[in-house]
Amino acid sequence: MTTLVIAEHDNASLKGATLNTISAAAAIGGDIHVLVAGHNAGAAAQAASQIAGVSKVLHADGPALAHALAENVAAQVLAVASNYSHILFAATANGKNAAPRVAALLDVAQISEISKVVSTDTFERPIYAGNAIATVQSSDSVKVITVRGTGFDAAAATGGSAAVESIAAVADAGSSSYVGSEIAKSDRPELTAAKIIVSGGRALGSAEKFQEVITPLADKLGAAIGASRAAVDAGYAPNDWQVGQTGKIVAPQLYIACGISGAIQHLAGMKDSKVIVAINKDPEAPIFSVADYGLEADLFQAVPELVKQL
Repeated sequence: MTTLVIAEHDNASLKGATLNTISAAAAIGGDIHVLVAGHNAGAAAQAASQIAGVSKVLHADGPALAHALAENVAAQVLAVASNYSHILFAATANGKNAAPRVAALLDVAQISEISKVVSTDTFERPIYAGNAIATVQSSDSVKVITVRGTGFDAAAATGGSAAVESIAAVADAGSSSYVGSEIAKSDRPELTAAKIIVSGGRALGSAEKFQEVITPLADKLGAAIGASRAAVDAGYAPNDWQVGQTGKIVAPQLYIACGISGAIQHLAGMKDSKVIVAINKDPEAPIFSVADYGLEADLFQAVPELVKQL
């Protein structure tokens, strides 16, 4: 039994989600191979070979794989899929894009966003915005799985010495093309990898107030900034800050929710955080039901005072 993990990378280094996915593969058991599909991605392949528990790295390098277009990545996975009992993707935008194509072309059911491995054919995954856990058993010969990173600790990035094997890269499928991307530059940690997150909600009232109140606290703590869907929809914060079922799933060491009521949609994205602090003047706000520490106060007074104390 051998599991193939599809690496998330930027052609220069691996993304943190890869390490969580490898931990899920380790829980399944057997050998673990990692596919690094990219262009000029030798450094990422070498990084994958150092991960503890990995026995082999498959390195496919070609121009068609430069931007992780789903059609080309799926074709690359299919080229080697017959050798594996399990194929694992991180439950990220890229993983969710490619995994369904692989499952469909293999004519198997995809098992989405697992949070626990029960056995080699049985897994747990959250449903109903995380309010229930479904136990799913698959009889498919190949299990195509996406892994919720917050459900598994990251594998050690060093300590391994896997062989790197070069394999032929697939040709461009021609059904999509990379046009360009606009990437926001920030000195802050990336939201899904941050150890501390300060999030704001609709109660902040405006984009100006969001920046005025949330940013100083995040600066003091060296934290990433998040937002509720309501705050994003109102234009207070950019879309890539959204935490929740339709945003990013996070599980930092510390999550501070300022003026967030705690709708199910938001709780689904952050309730696995190690310590949750809620600041809200509504004593009935659902966020207090998951908070380890709750402060019933006006955030416009409480947060600046907290910044002063820090």
